[in-house]
Amino acid sequence: MRNLQLSDIHKSLGAKMVNFAGYYMPVQYEGVNAEHQFVRQAVGVFDISHMGEILVIGNKAEDFLQWVTSNDVSQLKIGNIQYSYLPNNTGGIVDDILVYRLDDNKFMLVVNASNLEKDWKWLNQKNKWNVELLNKSDEYSLLALQGPQSLTLLQQLTSFNLSELKYYNFILGKIAEINDIIISRTGYTGELGFELYVKNKYVKQLWNALFSTDCELKPIGLAARDTLRLEKGFCLYGNDIDENTSPIEAGLAWITKFSKSFINSDNLKKQKEEGTKRSLIGLELLERGIARKGYLIVDTDGIEIGIITSGTMSPTLKKAIAIGYVLSEYKKLGKEVYIIIRHKKIKAKFVNLPFVQ
Repeated sequence: MRNLQLSDIHKSLGAKMVNFAGYYMPVQYEGVNAEHQFVRQAVGVFDISHMGEILVIGNKAEDFLQWVTSNDVSQLKIGNIQYSYLPNNTGGIVDDILVYRLDDNKFMLVVNASNLEKDWKWLNQKNKWNVELLNKSDEYSLLALQGPQSLTLLQQLTSFNLSELKYYNFILGKIAEINDIIISRTGYTGELGFELYVKNKYVKQLWNALFSTDCELKPIGLAARDTLRLEKGFCLYGNDIDENTSPIEAGLAWITKFSKSFINSDNLKKQKEEGTKRSLIGLELLERGIARKGYLIVDTDGIEIGIITSGTMSPTLKKAIAIGYVLSEYKKLGKEVYIIIRHKKIKAKFVNLPFVQ
């Protein structure tokens, strides 16, 4: 396992450390529920330095990204960010990513840590434009400041007016005398928040600065990051989307732009027009139990109609929630179904995503 730059700090704060994507990561500090609620009500900071950063540089960088990503990169101005994915050749997803336009001919892709090696190989294989690809993942740390008080806290450390920074935009700014930090109005919690990309040698200084303001700040682990994203209905790669998942059935048609050609676009366009066999759906359990990945969904006659991909007890709603895939003809809101939990049929119903507005 690889250590983060701040691993010693996390351990000193009492974090429970686990192996995640080959990194020694803090999964929780004081407990999932408390950390989750603190992000929803105040502000927390996540160390997500395991994420990968890949630069794409050259006159043909946009052309290359138009082919390998699903979204329309030509719409990005300098300072804009796009949620997108790398489609594979067979109708699935190599990875879901963020695309940053750093300059006219310079982009940054932010990829999932567990997919970094695979993504790097895939991008190089598809690089017939001979653009320059640089893997900068080992040079940068990434801190995610999330919660309704995040702007108030961060504003104390920078002269830039953060209220002017729109959602899915970024600046290269200065925080607490540290230059050239990418300050990004993004996050994976559904709350107001910022993601801060900083060179490894400055991350300890940045961490300490974030805890030096008059706003109460708490460190938050991966477990609460998972419950926060699930309440918002955000997909997690490896659970809800993967190499065998159609992005159309996963509800990602909104970042699939058929105004251009990209890898496997003809097949995906056909899927969008004709519909998919399965659909992603939210479920709320009506009886006691927690739905986990791999649990079956059956109808009132006991016929298998789907499978759970993510589930938890929602700290906000105090209800068990889940997302999964069901045969499209069964996707009717309010419909009662059953989830098989330890050989028992537990009643549930289909609900709209997100679970928490």
